[in-house]
Amino acid sequence: MNYSQTLDFLFNQLTSFQQVGSAAYKPGLERISEFCRELGNPQCRYHTIHIAGTNGKGSTSHIMASVLQHAGYRVGLFTSPHLKDFRERMRVDGEMISEQEVVDFVASHFEKIKMLGLSFFEITAAMAFDYFARRGVAVAVIETGLGGRLDATNIITPLVSVVTNIGLDHTDLLGSTLGAIAAEKAGVIKRDVPVVVGERGVEYDDVFLAKANQEEAPLYFAQQCFTMLDRTADSSKQYFKLRRESDGAEFDLSLDLLGEYQSNNVITASAALDVLNRLSPLTISREAYLEGFESAAATTCLVGRWQELGRNPLVVCDTGHNAHGLRYVVSQLEELIKKHGKVVCVLGFAREKNLDEVLPLLPSNAHYVFTQASSPRALPAEELARQAEVKGLRGDVVGDVAQALEYAKRIVSEEDAIFVGGSNFVVAEIL
Repeated sequence: MNYSQTLDFLFNQLTSFQQVGSAAYKPGLERISEFCRELGNPQCRYHTIHIAGTNGKGSTSHIMASVLQHAGYRVGLFTSPHLKDFRERMRVDGEMISEQEVVDFVASHFEKIKMLGLSFFEITAAMAFDYFARRGVAVAVIETGLGGRLDATNIITPLVSVVTNIGLDHTDLLGSTLGAIAAEKAGVIKRDVPVVVGERGVEYDDVFLAKANQEEAPLYFAQQCFTMLDRTADSSKQYFKLRRESDGAEFDLSLDLLGEYQSNNVITASAALDVLNRLSPLTISREAYLEGFESAAATTCLVGRWQELGRNPLVVCDTGHNAHGLRYVVSQLEELIKKHGKVVCVLGFAREKNLDEVLPLLPSNAHYVFTQASSPRALPAEELARQAEVKGLRGDVVGDVAQALEYAKRIVSEEDAIFVGGSNFVVAEIL
């Protein structure tokens, strides 16, 4: 198989969550455990950091990988989903795996993959584990795909486990309450391994406390470890002043990721990095900490997080797609409306998205261009427009994403703003 044929096998013959949603979900660790034994358990040949959570785990993973790289380590980074290229999912020091290495891995293990009935995500995770071992990484930052307890990545024993936050998402698979979802995410907690919880919640704090106590794992609530003293931003960076509560030390950070919601990720990553520096074999200097934040997006090639795509008019995109994440995005949209007056939102969602949860969050004083990505999971633009009108959101329907953006540009002035989002698929087609 060539690269195109290999991707066709991975996406279409195996079916991926990115393509079909929850129908592709195969919980359990038995299959990937057996497959990784066949590979020589590559995930045991370097240090790991495990990151779960409803939102923010991608940004937190990239920030931590950048800091560790600036600390002098060879760093693997495994994240999902990808936006444009499958190879985005696995990088070493910011560089994607090559097409040939993807082809060779699948070809070499094709029969075992078929015999075990591995899912798309199980193959991808194992491929990343193997790639990192062969590239000689010192540490790998591993993001969960879905949940935690039964996620394929949960065969690792990390230096620190991180749970960024808990929100209602994938409730058909993880549970219908915050407590139930937290129990699934808390499954990443391992015996004697420190765990950092990014955002607290009265509905689920006790879940993490109980699981950490059961595993005798030191538990740190990030918001008790670091306090945000100040935040400002310009058109390309954000600037934060943090205080570490253990000793009162203050840090002036800059971050090349926009979006006010990054404040939570900054605190979470800072707490996790501090735990690593104190309790693991890794050493992270103050200089590496500051430099890693300053160039987090550039070092790791992260895109799609409140990213500016153009000026006059201002065009921004963001991959926030569930109710929990969209609350932060909407806060940013309301600031755009205050500053620019007219904001046009190019919006599309996946079919399975609970629109009764997300549509009421969106500002009624924005104008909408409803669209749909070229994905089998995309909700038809006409259906989105119909449901949005019921919630008091009005606009136009332009089925093609690129054409929707061009239409939005035609109906605004240079002083106005355009937002593109609703799903990873929509953002991917713009990028």
